[in-house]
Amino acid sequence: QVQLVESGGGLAQAGGSLTLSCAASGSIFSSNAMGWYRQAPGKQRELVAMITSGGYTNYADSVKGRFTISRDNAENTVSLQMNNLQPEDTAVYYCALRQHGMSYWGKGTLVTVSS
Repeated sequence: QVQLVESGGGLAQAGGSLTLSCAASGSIFSSNAMGWYRQAPGKQRELVAMITSGGYTNYADSVKGRFTISRDNAENTVSLQMNNLQPEDTAVYYCALRQHGMSYWGKGTLVTVSS
């Protein structure tokens, strides 16, 4: 089993910054992808950014140039630096890990951006 624990959510003003972190534990394979999804009220969960253990990254168009994902393979952690936050970034952010055809999720952390 894999456990994911997020931290770093909270309240920010438009134009501000927040950093989300996620720590993975349990049966983690060396080859995996970690990242972040988000779900706003009344909307479907959507990809924000993912990074593979080899460093390949994938971003949603809506966050390109504003958010940066990074990871520490030795510590099994992934972070999301969010700059120039906008009200439309308000959502519950979920840490995700994919390996060997399985997906694992954290419980989520709320990010609220005020205008």
